[in-house]
Amino acid sequence: MRILGITVPDEKRLEIGLTAFYGIGIPKARKILDQAGVPREKRAKELSSEEENKIRVIVEATPIEGNLKREIAANIKRLKDIKSYRGIRHLKKLPARGQRTKTNSRTVRGNVRHTMASGRRKESKT
Repeated sequence: MRILGITVPDEKRLEIGLTAFYGIGIPKARKILDQAGVPREKRAKELSSEEENKIRVIVEATPIEGNLKREIAANIKRLKDIKSYRGIRHLKKLPARGQRTKTNSRTVRGNVRHTMASGRRKESKT
């Protein structure tokens, strides 16, 4: 089954297979299947064309993949433009949700520490 150019795996249960879409996790997949009236245990290869179309209509109505990514990027850009606290944290590439930065978030801050070498220098070939 293909929806919006993405293939839903045939061998997996639908509630897991729908998570192949960016923006659909297991809870949202369960809601979609309940709205469509399709059992969660069914696999994509067992679907009738009528059930497939019901799922396709519901999935196409939800923001997923590129549209969702654009929406998230626009929200972050808006926060940066109005210079809100979270927007400033995004600008500085720091954690925006209240995490501590003294000890954690080294990679986010660009402070990656490497382990120390053995101390012996390699002999130069002269």
